Amino acid sequence: MASDNSLLVSKLRKAATQFAQLPRALKLVWDAAPGWSAAWAALLLAQGLLPVATVYLVRDLVNGLVTVFKVRAGLDALRPALVPAALIALVLLLTEILKSITKWLREVQAGIVQDHITALVHRQSVAADLAFYDSPEFFDHLHRAREEAQYRPTLLIESLGSLLQNAVTLIAMAVVILRFGVWAIAVLLVGTIPALYVVLTSAVRQHQWVVRATPEERKARYYDWLLTARDAAAELRLFALGDYFESAYRGLRHKLRREQFGIVRQQSFAEFWAAIFALASSAAAIGWMGWKAIQGLVSPGDLAMFYQAFQQGLGLMNALLSNVGQIYASTLFLGGLFEFLSLQPKVADPASPVSLPESKALEITFRNVSFRYPGTQHDALKDFNLTVPAGSIAAIVGPNGAGKSTLLKLLCRFYDPDAGAVEINGIDLRRISLPQVRRSITVLFQQPVHYNATAKQNIALGNLNLPSQESDQAVMKAAVEAGADAVLRQLPAGYDQLLGRWFADGAELSVGEWQRIALARAFLRQAPILILDEPTSAMDPWAEAEWLSRFRALAKGRTVIMITHRFAAARLADQIHVMADGQILESGTHDQLLALQGHYETGLNG
Repeated sequence: MASDNSLLVSKLRKAATQFAQLPRALKLVWDAAPGWSAAWAALLLAQGLLPVATVYLVRDLVNGLVTVFKVRAGLDALRPALVPAALIALVLLLTEILKSITKWLREVQAGIVQDHITALVHRQSVAADLAFYDSPEFFDHLHRAREEAQYRPTLLIESLGSLLQNAVTLIAMAVVILRFGVWAIAVLLVGTIPALYVVLTSAVRQHQWVVRATPEERKARYYDWLLTARDAAAELRLFALGDYFESAYRGLRHKLRREQFGIVRQQSFAEFWAAIFALASSAAAIGWMGWKAIQGLVSPGDLAMFYQAFQQGLGLMNALLSNVGQIYASTLFLGGLFEFLSLQPKVADPASPVSLPESKALEITFRNVSFRYPGTQHDALKDFNLTVPAGSIAAIVGPNGAGKSTLLKLLCRFYDPDAGAVEINGIDLRRISLPQVRRSITVLFQQPVHYNATAKQNIALGNLNLPSQESDQAVMKAAVEAGADAVLRQLPAGYDQLLGRWFADGAELSVGEWQRIALARAFLRQAPILILDEPTSAMDPWAEAEWLSRFRALAKGRTVIMITHRFAAARLADQIHVMADGQILESGTHDQLLALQGHYETGLNG
């Protein structure tokens, strides 16, 4: 018994610690919908007091009827009892009206809060360092935050509302029960102790299971995506992988479902015995009051009043504990949401940023840069040095894994180097504000995003700051420069054609055509630094030759870094740098590197 008490005390202490999150959760609800929250609380307060009025009216009704039965009077004697009966009907009607209004109000409030939390998750996801996306733990946090944002706010609001309403009613009922002695309150409290233990234990067990099962939940979600997404549709059919992934999905879901059912079974068993204990306590209290009524110590109306008040009090205590359990569970899960929202990016603005000079072209320098991706043991760059003069074109060539794309990520300041510095015009990027660094750079990524939007919008996303009156002309100019104009004019709706297959009337493009759209998006930005990661990898030889013939004119005045495996593209550069294992092995023009008969010449002829 002592060990059980100490366990309960321990759980109560943990619960008290966890409930410290509750003010933050309440602030979250209030910040999202202050007016709706105030109206909702007022309605719940009113509903909490109405049951007490019913208890007193029932007492008056019963006592009035007993008087009529004793004197055996006619119908005229019933008139005093009709008043409480009419008031009871009025209270019941008012209760239903308030309940309907509260339900509507709660739905509106819950929707606003849910959208508010989803916006916070989106904002944090966009603000998070790219390094977070290298961590499975981050995806676990993100998964739970997104999942819980779908229904936890609604559940928390409902639980808080029920808690407020039930607490008001319970306090009023306690005043009624106290008329019959403190012992009745003591019996009421003792009868709910097992339920309190079950509530706390179940909430913790459910939360621990969800945290533990998150990686497998995400894996099941991944299998679901493979079975339904367009990206994997061709390979699934060609290699007959549908049954394999469906079996893997079913196996994971069966395992998770079995574990969850086990938790529910344990909880149901514990709740049953807690309910039996509460019923026994209730029977003892009502039996004692019945005995006093037989002895004439209390009136039939008082007995009816006690029965109603005690039964409602017991039900309210159980409901209150259920509310507490739900709120406790919500604070456990919202604690994970708050933990996600509290993640601080390491790539941040300096306290006193330095401004870049107003120049069309900027010099880029990598000075003794070493960098290792989070969670890896291999240096992507080691004591790396490179200078790209302002207004020049530098090509970076080398095998896969040489570290070429890492240069792009460091220059865009998606990551900071572990050692050394990346500089623009001699200024360390960490001394420049992030928005200014990224405004000065435009990039064609190796795997650009295919936005399911119109062709015009796909390109316009490269520079959302363009005035609307200039946007259309600038978009078309960028499309011409990228070689996308001819492709777009052949579409049924031209530049207004919806691209992709996510939505109705969308047109799908080839990989090379999507790449030209992305190239136009990069050109639209007109930034002084242009980075092209495999700009012609998806183009056919004719399109590549046509684009390369215009490339130097398009790049004129900008500082360009071109990462490529295509030697036809590389030879257009002012300087070619051959990379391997995070180092520059050779540098020079196309002819100079051929004359060296080194790595470049071997790659060209190999």
